[in-house]
Amino acid sequence: MKQIAQPTKNANKKAKAYLVGAGPGASDLLTIKALRVIQSSEVILYDNLVSKEIRSLFPAGSKKIFVGKRKNCHSVPQQHLNQLMIQLVRKGQSVCRLKGGDPFVFGRGSEEMIALHQAGVEAEIVPGITAASGCSGYAGIPLTHRGVSQGCTLVTGHAEKDLTINWSALAKLDHTLVFYMGLSQTRNISTHLINHGLSADTPCALIEKGSQADQTVVVTTLKSLHQSAKSNQLESPTLIVVGEVVSLSTQLQWFNLAKEFEQDRLTA
Repeated sequence: MKQIAQPTKNANKKAKAYLVGAGPGASDLLTIKALRVIQSSEVILYDNLVSKEIRSLFPAGSKKIFVGKRKNCHSVPQQHLNQLMIQLVRKGQSVCRLKGGDPFVFGRGSEEMIALHQAGVEAEIVPGITAASGCSGYAGIPLTHRGVSQGCTLVTGHAEKDLTINWSALAKLDHTLVFYMGLSQTRNISTHLINHGLSADTPCALIEKGSQADQTVVVTTLKSLHQSAKSNQLESPTLIVVGEVVSLSTQLQWFNLAKEFEQDRLTA
């Protein structure tokens, strides 16, 4: 077993790597700590999923480095990114590694933390609101609801090679299923879940740019999932929610109403 080194002692106490969750996109969903780290860090390494609204909060004096993390377009390989963080902290700089959602939910934050600890570099996690709760909340879709769904399962729709999922187990869970990064897999998701017993009429939602001003929510069924994504020309980031809770969205929808009320107030 590889020995994990102790964190390096550095004269500059701020020389540390922070793995920060930026949440689903709306800047006011950042935690207070996340905002504090963003505004005090000397270097910010940010993903494609970090919204323009949040990028506008980056301090003028900080160094900003875009590290990609877009499907089929990773501008900085993960191993190189790990080394970059290590080098920057060893030079005495405070580093904010900013990523969409939460660092430990499909964010590779655990891999980065392991690499930093093995190099003897101090690191800290700043959790963020993950897309499953943030985007579904803004779409008026509860992840659980008494008498409808007593559980929620988060699933990645992206893999380095083949998508390996126990579809039979998922179909039998009777949970709300939330697929991250699954827009290119809508046909597979639909086909596999139906073939393993989930009703073709199961309600589904596609949430594009959840929590942001230009959020789009498409409510459909499992059998129409792929066609709905295609006909609405949805783009990443789009979250997929599968389950009976989606049928509650009409009653619980609030975000678009809030925008309409604000527009009426401004034009009154």
